[in-house]
Amino acid sequence: MRRQVKLEGRVTGVCRPGELLAIMGASGAGKTTLLNVLTHRNNDKLRITGDLFVNGRRVDPDTLTSRSAYVQQDDLFIGLITVREQLIFQAMVRMDRHLTYYQRMSRVDEVISELGLTKCADTKIGVPGRIKGISGGEMKRLAFACEVLTNPPLMLCDEPTSGLDSFMAQNVVAVMKNMAERGKTIISTIHQPSSEVYAMFDRVLLMAEGRVAFLGEVDAAYEFFSRINMPCPPNYNPADFFISTLAVQPGKEDGCRKAINMICDEFTKSEEGVNIEKAVKENSTEGEAEGYDSLVDVEVKKSPYKASWWCQFRTVLWRSWLEVIREPMLIKVRFFQVMAIALLIGIIYFRQQLTQEGVTNINGALFLLLTNMTFQNVFGVINTFCAQLPLFLREHFNGMYRTDVYFLSKMVSELPFHIFYPFAFVAIAYYMVGFTNDVVDFFICATVVILVANCAVSFGYMISCMSKNLSIALAIASPLIIPLMLFGGFFLNSGSTPVYLTWLKYLSWFSYGNEALLLNQWADVKSIACRANETCYPDGHAVLSFLHYESGTIAANIASLVALLVGYRALGLLRATREDL
Repeated sequence: MRRQVKLEGRVTGVCRPGELLAIMGASGAGKTTLLNVLTHRNNDKLRITGDLFVNGRRVDPDTLTSRSAYVQQDDLFIGLITVREQLIFQAMVRMDRHLTYYQRMSRVDEVISELGLTKCADTKIGVPGRIKGISGGEMKRLAFACEVLTNPPLMLCDEPTSGLDSFMAQNVVAVMKNMAERGKTIISTIHQPSSEVYAMFDRVLLMAEGRVAFLGEVDAAYEFFSRINMPCPPNYNPADFFISTLAVQPGKEDGCRKAINMICDEFTKSEEGVNIEKAVKENSTEGEAEGYDSLVDVEVKKSPYKASWWCQFRTVLWRSWLEVIREPMLIKVRFFQVMAIALLIGIIYFRQQLTQEGVTNINGALFLLLTNMTFQNVFGVINTFCAQLPLFLREHFNGMYRTDVYFLSKMVSELPFHIFYPFAFVAIAYYMVGFTNDVVDFFICATVVILVANCAVSFGYMISCMSKNLSIALAIASPLIIPLMLFGGFFLNSGSTPVYLTWLKYLSWFSYGNEALLLNQWADVKSIACRANETCYPDGHAVLSFLHYESGTIAANIASLVALLVGYRALGLLRATREDL
């Protein structure tokens, strides 16, 4: 089985099954770009010409990607789940849908054993600086384990030894070597390998300035450079010698590029280079007459996803829930934050009476319920999607799950807390302040505050989906919230809203929430105490009339809050789906 690659006519190569091919070169030589071309990733700014051949048959990048695995340089995981849970997640969304749960779990156990992850199988992956987890070598092996679950015949690895010491790097390369010996084709970029690691490679591809400087057996590289009068010194790491020889050194750019072009030209004319070109042409011709093999003889489905929508949702929701409940400190901090603010409001407004001063104080306390639930929840979820954007993009473009699945899973996993916290907040503040002493009114107030909190969460989700990073999300959140708060009916009387800004009131959950809470508080109040020679509100209806809420209904405002809740989340979902976050 042979793989051929061409990049703008400047790179041509062949890799066979059972081989570990190492791509080496100085920084900027084009190693990662070559892998990205093979897997059709991050190529938006490149103009690519050439063909991909598998066993002599031309294939498109999507077909190659569906039957290969790409171990990227950065290890991106959810640090709060264990190694086994990570592999179970991968097995559920990446393996063929006809496989049973038992078969998937058997494959997970098999991969854990093969890659030496048994000791850390039930250890959390870890979050740097916060949660101690597995080691760097185990992290790299886990990255391999995620990719080999589907048993792909072709694997591409981008600098899998980056950041590891020589011993761990040798272990990782040994893993790749073992996979190659089982018949897989392994193509990997390597940065500064030790001499022991270099000796483990079957073949090496040396690149410089986007061109092939050498491609062939490891020992043949010595002979080639000796023939062009650039012999590797004895007792010298050959990898270091080749990389330094093919590097463009500062201050010597012209001389280095001239030497690189000479080396590349010599290789093209050499016996090795001629044989590669000949092998490419022969296999391309043979492939036209032969049938597809197991790698390319696959039906390209309209959907790139292996799992059904429901399976994706169930699996991503399971992982999201684990992520939420395994942040006990965050849960405790948010709980105590809610309790502390509720107690503070209750103490400041303790036992308000139905007097003229009490009207102002009660209205202020009601609006404080809305503002606290808004800012606490908007800024509590605003990093939900920004923080995990790189992980989402990688998993989404690997065909693991849909954008809407990820969005809905995150939303559902956090929903219980977005109901419990507002209810606990109202339960403490309601009777301390002295709102209406009626159980039905209490539950109406709690319902309104819960809906307001979830409207704020929806708004936070929308901002998070609109923003490419957390800094932008935090920068635009307050300027968007303040106008909605100003038209909430507390700072500006509802009847005084300028006509040309009336539309803002209909987008504000402050407006609907404030009106609903005021109606719930004052609609049944028949008498308000008043002193002589004092301008008074005689009853609750007068308060509502002054605020221009006398014709409103609680049901209509609750319905409007539900509409805003759904609307903001729908806008967030549409934005996420359109822009892939």
